Amino acid sequence: MINRFHFIRAVLIFGLVCSLPLAAQRRVYNLPDLEGRLTLKCDLHLHTVFSDGEVWPNVRVAEAWRDGLDAIAITDHIEYQPHKAYVPTDHNAAWKLTEAAARERNILLIQGAEITRKMPPGHFNALFISDATKLDQPDFLNVIEEAIKQGAFILWNHPGWKAQEPDGIPKLYEIHHQLLEKGWMHGIEFYNYDEYYPLVLEFCKTYKLAVMGNSDMHGLISEEYIKSPADHRPMTLVFARERSSESVREALFQGETLVWFGEQLAGREDLAHAFFMKSITVGKPFFEDAKNRFMEITNHSDIPWQLINGVAGAPAAITLPAHAITRVVIAKTFTGALEYDVKNILTGENTVLHGIL
Repeated sequence: MINRFHFIRAVLIFGLVCSLPLAAQRRVYNLPDLEGRLTLKCDLHLHTVFSDGEVWPNVRVAEAWRDGLDAIAITDHIEYQPHKAYVPTDHNAAWKLTEAAARERNILLIQGAEITRKMPPGHFNALFISDATKLDQPDFLNVIEEAIKQGAFILWNHPGWKAQEPDGIPKLYEIHHQLLEKGWMHGIEFYNYDEYYPLVLEFCKTYKLAVMGNSDMHGLISEEYIKSPADHRPMTLVFARERSSESVREALFQGETLVWFGEQLAGREDLAHAFFMKSITVGKPFFEDAKNRFMEITNHSDIPWQLINGVAGAPAAITLPAHAITRVVIAKTFTGALEYDVKNILTGENTVLHGIL
């Protein structure tokens, strides 16, 4: 027989435990890995109070863990320090304050800084540096050269930002051509915060640069993107050989990236095609009648795919919802392959992925 006192005490303890706040939960994304590569989710443009951000550096690590990211870079401005009356200027502070916290949360923390100049040349992130203080010098090319000496990956940020390009169209100026000729520019942001620049896809194809997408967050991520379970911050998907900072660096220099923003993907056609095909399974016809064959396509990923411009004998358009099986009816006389344009995978300024299922 249960002692009444012990029973009441157990109920009270249970109620107390249930009233305590639960530990933060880490989000899990369902995105395919490519052959021999891991798909790492990265946000490589973030700010803190050590430049013009609104949060302490450790907040960026906690957000990244909650949001299911693999890697981040805190890239506080070198030249722009609006909080310096209250926060001492130390260009390496964010790195020093978050290095241990990132290890504890299994987040790859990449040391970086933002070189902040008027257009041209605009703003640039130097990633994988070792000492940001050495980037605090007046001549822009000297700063980039110093970053290169430190092994940096140089990223041109928001090239169509209307504060610097009022028409919103990215342009390559003479200084950018100098960087390209020297091999001192390795990627360009296609997506930044809440806007994207289609022309960047053409720049990246022409000059073999990595296509990048980042939040450029100054405030709280949760106030900007996480308004429903389906929301996510923009991110660069890096296809790395292993989950390490060195492998991320290697993949970036090789241009092994795609950008995921909202329900859209953008980047190199070969990578986009491989990613799309890894995310779906096309089943064999399971039934036929006098006129039609019936089959199923399974979408295993978090991204719903929008297929358009189907060939004759197949549906003109198909929507493949995330984590769902879609029944597809094709004409019995249809003998070719299913071919579609994937409307929400951008591969150029005016082109989308063409896929054969």
